[in-house]
Amino acid sequence: MIKTTLAALVLSLILMASAMADSSPVNLNTATAEQLAMSLTGVGQSRAEAIVRYREQHGAFEHIDELINVAGIGLRTVDINRDRLRLSDD
Repeated sequence: MIKTTLAALVLSLILMASAMADSSPVNLNTATAEQLAMSLTGVGQSRAEAIVRYREQHGAFEHIDELINVAGIGLRTVDINRDRLRLSDD
């Protein structure tokens, strides 16, 4: 009983923390790898660094769907994060 209660409490805290995370969109063309890793679901530090490398090699993203050209980023990851991304500061 105590294990179940503790597990439920931990799960609730995790869900609450993720809901309280910064939900403002991140600029795909100017964000650092750290900002991308912190803001995007399913994107850790190494994938975020791959996004920045891709941007440096190919120029600014013109459409969010271009993210699928980055190694390790698939359409599902793009779709999950679509509302968290923007291409400009406007």
